[in-house]
Amino acid sequence: MAKNAPRTIKIEYFRSMIGRPEKHRKILRGLGFRRLNQVVERQDTPAVRGMVAKVPHLVRIVEGE
Repeated sequence: MAKNAPRTIKIEYFRSMIGRPEKHRKILRGLGFRRLNQVVERQDTPAVRGMVAKVPHLVRIVEGE
């Protein structure tokens, strides 16, 4: 990783949004999820961490490779 490269986290969408409130669905779309079991890499910012904290029952942070 470069010296000044932004830190990133990998997030996995592992539980369906069917039957969940619209607010949770919007958070998942905002994180960039389209399908179940998808893994996305996002910058590790307080905003992204806050989004993940709102739906911990639907997503999980994937540890290192």
